[in-house]
Amino acid sequence: MADQGTKNLKAIASDIAGGYISVNQLYLKPFNEASLKALYSIVMKAQAVIRAEPFPYRDIDLIRTRSLKLQRLYTALIVIKNTARERKYKFL
Repeated sequence: MADQGTKNLKAIASDIAGGYISVNQLYLKPFNEASLKALYSIVMKAQAVIRAEPFPYRDIDLIRTRSLKLQRLYTALIVIKNTARERKYKFL
């Protein structure tokens, strides 16, 4: 995955938030240092976009889906950080 486009990484980030992709060590195996760094920054931006949306105070279902998306993105960030640390990458 040496040449990942940002459109592709944005789609991956939205799939992570939607629960369609589970980020783990096996999934991140083909990523090199540059693409892992790019994925990390795109996931951070996706998390910021979700947090910037107005909070749905009255709708419990929307609160739940928002929380699940943030949880999935946060978990993906932690897995990416740990993978980078194990591979001794210096981008974080």
